[in-house]
Amino acid sequence: MPDPLDLIPAAFERQKFAIARLISVFEDPRPEAAEKRKLILEKMQSSGKSRRGVFLGFTGTPGAGKSTLVGELANRFIASNPEKSLAVLAVDPSSHVSGGSILGDRTRVRFSHGEDRLYFRSQASDRELGGISRTTFSVLRLLYHLFDVIIIETVGIGQSEIEIQQTADRVFLLLQPLAGDQIQFMKAGIMEIPDSFIINKSDEKEAAERTYHALRASLQLIRPGDSKVPIFRTSAITGMGLAEVLESFASMIAQRTDPASLDASLYRREVYYFEKWVKDELGRQGLRMLTHLGGARELMDRAGGFDGAQKVILQSVHTSFERLESAVEKSLD
Repeated sequence: MPDPLDLIPAAFERQKFAIARLISVFEDPRPEAAEKRKLILEKMQSSGKSRRGVFLGFTGTPGAGKSTLVGELANRFIASNPEKSLAVLAVDPSSHVSGGSILGDRTRVRFSHGEDRLYFRSQASDRELGGISRTTFSVLRLLYHLFDVIIIETVGIGQSEIEIQQTADRVFLLLQPLAGDQIQFMKAGIMEIPDSFIINKSDEKEAAERTYHALRASLQLIRPGDSKVPIFRTSAITGMGLAEVLESFASMIAQRTDPASLDASLYRREVYYFEKWVKDELGRQGLRMLTHLGGARELMDRAGGFDGAQKVILQSVHTSFERLESAVEKSLD
């Protein structure tokens, strides 16, 4: 296998093979992969070629048409923006019985094979709650440097799917006509998170109209200070409302002019996900260890970022196990 660092120039040219190989490093849970990720990101950041992409989260219940809509939006975005690029990272549900995943979003998102400005990647959720997998954010840290827009399409698990709020710059919640009445829309959780709502399949005009008014009335009660939250009515089949959604993409990109503030925003997400990684891997004892080391932010600063801090924690755990093993052997002698 080639050295991952040698793949970076090809990845900046959006060669799909190189990008896929690099993503494999960012999905690798082994301790030695942390150092590779650190070196890759350092080289990309110093190259002067970083795109600093915007993260757009698309969530919603199964059947709302997320994959079809995302595919149509992606193709239209590329067609109307010849200098831009876009990647889709789609998370599919894993079986709680076998652990496997169909990765069915591949069948619904259709990109031209010859278009290097579009990239699609599926991930299995690995039975994680929250709508994304445990390696989604790690991969996004790579795609951030390669594409102008990165769409994260979540599993679609419903009202508990809130992890996307910590991941995306803007969250779109997809609903379908007659997906709920006003009481359903007022329930806490997912309804409090989106920056924008999309009522998809709105070619069913009468049902979509009723859903729109129920949703608008609900938002006035549960988000009174945010009564002007956008509600788009779309149809991937007829093209209805897609231009308006794409305008919101363009508006976000136009506002992203300060590289330092963009990197700082990504860093804040890294702090959150590093703490989450420690908790997921090591539980309460891991969080106590992290506190002893000065907390996530201080450790990341001292260790050279997210991956350097991961390496420190993994080495600390390895050393602790060796000491424990030695103590157990002495006690048994």
